[in-house]
Amino acid sequence: MPVVCVAALVGCANAQAKPGSGGPPANAPPTGPRPSVVLVHGNFVDGAGWKGVYRILARDGYPVSIVQNPTVSLADDVAATQRVIGAQSGPVLLVGHSYGGAVISEAGNDPKVAGLVFITAFAPDKGESVQTLIGNPPPGAGPPILPPQDGFLLLDRSKFAAAFAADVNADEAAFMAASQVPAGVGSLSGAVTTPAWRTKPSWYLVATADKMIPPVAQQSMAKRAGATVTEAEGSHAIFVSRPDVVASIIEQAATAISAKGK
Repeated sequence: MPVVCVAALVGCANAQAKPGSGGPPANAPPTGPRPSVVLVHGNFVDGAGWKGVYRILARDGYPVSIVQNPTVSLADDVAATQRVIGAQSGPVLLVGHSYGGAVISEAGNDPKVAGLVFITAFAPDKGESVQTLIGNPPPGAGPPILPPQDGFLLLDRSKFAAAFAADVNADEAAFMAASQVPAGVGSLSGAVTTPAWRTKPSWYLVATADKMIPPVAQQSMAKRAGATVTEAEGSHAIFVSRPDVVASIIEQAATAISAKGK
């Protein structure tokens, strides 16, 4: 399987995925059993960032669990996610942000998983890793990752807000930068073996002001996955800054899954 890096994705002239309009509206009540929603965070943050999204989904009656990935290696994070999936009863809707998209692409092969939602996330194909997808970015398009220290990575604290959380309250963005979770080099280099999006329905939220994953690369990965695409103005931290938008996409996916399962 050829490697498709962000540079190549950005250069794809026909990579634009059209926003999906199919399926029931996000606020339509489920017509079958509600899936359990499992939220998977990405690198440099932890599950607490999902708080706003969690509150909306819980208010609307969805059972929600949040995975706390160790972000040391892809294999460890997939195992952590699989443990949470295994604790659910009934179908599961798996949601991943950023690197969490690589995690759900692998963990989503669990038979309980009925669908995948990518929130400005990586969606690697077989043999791809986040490292290959971010390799050789165009000037100004790459994340401000500092050189590894003892096998772990951090973002440049002085550039964190602009790159990761430009639309987040300044105080909160500063706290996010100061409380970064070190990302193991193995989390970025771990390759997906069987991408679940090849066989399961998926949805993708493109954050059009993302400085970590170029929007055109998001669109290209979404198109390749055959995902239902929604675009919204927001930074890489759109799950923090606009939890209502993110929750709406998740509920749209949950409603579609419920309709299939009735």
